[in-house]
This record gives sequence, C-alpha cells and structure tokens, in this order.
Amino acid sequence: MPSATWERGAKAALKDIQTGKFAKDWVNEYKGGYKKYNALLKAGEKHPIEKTGAKLRALMPWIQKKNLKGAQAAY
Repeated sequence: MPSATWERGAKAALKDIQTGKFAKDWVNEYKGGYKKYNALLKAGEKHPIEKTGAKLRALMPWIQKKNLKGAQAAY
C-alpha cells in the first residue's frame, strides 16, 4: 500500500500533467540542453542497483550485449 508521501507526490505529478506544467517544464529542459535530465541520469548510473544489474546481465548469455550507460535498464 502506498504511503501518504508517495500519494502526495503522485497527485502533484498528475496535477502538473493535467495543467500543462510538466510539458512546459520539459520544453524548457529541452531548450536548456537537458541539464537537470542529464544530472539525473548521471546520478542513476552511480546507484548500486546498476552495478548489480550489470553483473546479472553478464550471467544471461541470451541477452544481446549493449552499452546501457544512461539507459536505466531500457534494454
């Protein structure tokens, strides 16, 4: 069951989508060269789960080898 904190965050995100704020912010992010987005990707690359994921993928020979840097498991 989601926590109250999670629920507040989800409702805020939905409101941003419904009001168009998310789209406006994304356009500004694009125009600014994806600075915040790239910072989030870089932080994600350093998360311990990424090291674990690399080890697990190495154990699965049926998965085609790809450079997943910044892809966040979008393989």
